[in-house]
Amino acid sequence: MDRNRVNQLLPSSSRILVIGEMILDEFIWGKVSRISPEAPVPVVEVVRESYHAGGAANVARNLRELVDHVRMLGPVGDGADGDRLRSLLTGAGIELQNVLHDPLYQTIRKTRIVARTQQMVRVDRERRYTLTEGTRQRVIGHLKEQLPSLHAVILEDYDKGLFDQSLADGLTKAAREAGVLVLVDPKPSNPVLWTDITGITPNRGEAFRAAGMPWTDPVDPPLADEALLEVGRRLLDRLRCRLVLVTLSEHGMMLFQPDAAPYHTPTRAQEVFDVSGAGDTAIAAFTAALAGGATPVEAAEISNHAAGIVVGKLGTAIVSRAELLSSFPA
Repeated sequence: MDRNRVNQLLPSSSRILVIGEMILDEFIWGKVSRISPEAPVPVVEVVRESYHAGGAANVARNLRELVDHVRMLGPVGDGADGDRLRSLLTGAGIELQNVLHDPLYQTIRKTRIVARTQQMVRVDRERRYTLTEGTRQRVIGHLKEQLPSLHAVILEDYDKGLFDQSLADGLTKAAREAGVLVLVDPKPSNPVLWTDITGITPNRGEAFRAAGMPWTDPVDPPLADEALLEVGRRLLDRLRCRLVLVTLSEHGMMLFQPDAAPYHTPTRAQEVFDVSGAGDTAIAAFTAALAGGATPVEAAEISNHAAGIVVGKLGTAIVSRAELLSSFPA
């Protein structure tokens, strides 16, 4: 596949909605030159601070690099963190008219302290979201209003309280009846069964948990990994979905379809600095390609190239359209 084909499969006119829990990612960058006299811990001298839209908002950021019309639906609270998150998304050109403002909600903030390229510690500020019936109906109602103009919906579950079985069923049923693609990034710790969807994009560990199978060490080549192949079969059957794309870290990705042999695409990463957020990039590129008319195999290749680029960056990063295109032959 060459870059002209990839460009054709990522039309900027696609309209995609992301539903999920948004996170404000704060990075404190510094250097370490001594150990604290108070305790055996390094002293980080702060050089700078940066903020990024993370969680489901990071999926939206990655999508916005590939298509022009990205909408975000998720809860956000009052205060500086909520304001900063909104500002970051607005600045990225993401549509926020359906963001759920809740003054009682604590906007999730994750603070990472990084010395040179090494993350020293992460501090999380969050309080589990309490989903009410009123909020559930608001979310479903917002989706139904937009479905006639959408090409795809991404449901990004971070298990922070937004998704329960009733909301999941309501969202997937509405999208399915409208003929809109529904891609899910599941969180196995949340006992929601995502069924009758277009596809899911778990990592290897999440896939094993979702399939109810005990973890086994990866086998190289992945097409000889019998446990992984069984996981793919089980997920296709259990979820009644068309596509299961399992991300395999340094082994690339494996695509499962009901009526086709498993397809493995090896990693395109040249070097790995940070894998955080790679799953967000993967589902964003995979969905954008499918919405643009790519075959599942083409979409998997595009997703794999995008993930291979983002792991070479430090922090919550995105992949630009130009970077993605340049990773394919002319």
